[in-house]
Amino acid sequence: MANITLEDLKPAKGATSKSKRVGRGRSSGCGKTSSRGHNGEGQRSGNSSKRGFEGGQMPAYRRLPKLKGFQVYSKVNYAQINVGRLDALGLQEVSLETLKEKLTIHPTCVGLRVLGNGELKSAITVKAAYVTPGAKEKIEKAGGKVEIV
Repeated sequence: MANITLEDLKPAKGATSKSKRVGRGRSSGCGKTSSRGHNGEGQRSGNSSKRGFEGGQMPAYRRLPKLKGFQVYSKVNYAQINVGRLDALGLQEVSLETLKEKLTIHPTCVGLRVLGNGELKSAITVKAAYVTPGAKEKIEKAGGKVEIV
């Protein structure tokens, strides 16, 4: 294979084109008005319309409604409680139903999650959808039992 030098390099075919020379007579196709039309804002020099400007028509960003956040319809609500609060409840068995009776848990909650913040002194049975590893360790250390429902 022959060595390639800088003189041999050239752009691919069709990659470059001559610049359009405007205002150089009628036969050029871009004479007289230089492809700008006759009168109006675009015909003047220094023209640059504002971003989103649609020629006086109400722009799209003002026509369309503003979306504030979004709604996740598949979201599942869980009631969350820390291990430290379980002792203060004075219950032998903690589940979503017993907490709904004892505390003001939102009615849309479909499961219970037990988190590991705090200490537990009494043995209790916990029935929950999810228990963190730290919370499970603390409950079993106090002599309690964990059931995943």
